[in-house]
Amino acid sequence: MGRVTEATRIRTVRVREGRLYAGRKGDRVAVEEPLDIRLNGQQLSLTMRTPGHDVELIHGFLHGEGLIAHRTDISEARYCDGAVVDDGTGVAQNTYNVMDFTTARPQLLPLVSRNFSAGSACGVCGAESIDAVRRKSRHLLESDWRIDPRVVLAAARGLGEKQAVFARTGGVHAAALVDLSGNLLVVREDVGRHNAVDKVIGWALLEDRLPLRDCFLLVSSRASFEIAQKACMAGIPLLACVSAASSLAIETAEEFGQTLLGFTRAGEDGEGRMNVYTHPERLDLAAAEG
Repeated sequence: MGRVTEATRIRTVRVREGRLYAGRKGDRVAVEEPLDIRLNGQQLSLTMRTPGHDVELIHGFLHGEGLIAHRTDISEARYCDGAVVDDGTGVAQNTYNVMDFTTARPQLLPLVSRNFSAGSACGVCGAESIDAVRRKSRHLLESDWRIDPRVVLAAARGLGEKQAVFARTGGVHAAALVDLSGNLLVVREDVGRHNAVDKVIGWALLEDRLPLRDCFLLVSSRASFEIAQKACMAGIPLLACVSAASSLAIETAEEFGQTLLGFTRAGEDGEGRMNVYTHPERLDLAAAEG
């Protein structure tokens, strides 16, 4: 399973109104560490992530890049031994920060050389265009359902209650897959918003649930292009974000028939609000008014 360290304790000096406040106090911060992703022995990407669910993360990442379609496309996933040599003992230590995936499909051997670089904020650089999504996408965003927006708002409220690492640190994003009844099927947290999305899509891929036509994706962050891209690649018809959406995310959702919601926030009284950027026909607004 590797090492899971989502939060760590530090000592801080707190200042209030320009004055030292109660001396040094303990605090918890979200862990951010590199993950060197290797495919068939070749370095593919270096991403900054919160340790935990690394196998899901890489499956979701590879799917979002169009490199795999099914869990059976991966024959082996392992942490590389001896990533670091201890200066004092000379013994190789496994940091659980280097992982190699081996593909089962011969056409991915050797991997076509491409530069991938993922950070905790910006997502994967390169190939960020609607045309690239169109070329790589395997799933049409088809759905014959409509959803009461109150179900989406209730799920947004429920997501906040499931963010255990955020509650301790205030320093991570969350993503969730939600069914049409509003049940949160899986929730993952990470310092990188796109990593959290990769983890939930990777979970779905490993559970043979793709395409996710009867789910929506809920994220605690803004909706940027790479999140809309990953959702489209997974066949998710509706993407709801707690914050704003970028212009390219809106263009991508419009192009592929995805309903994109922003500022999805539930109030204390059970009411809430959202901005509908694209394809409002998927929302049952009459039911909400009734």
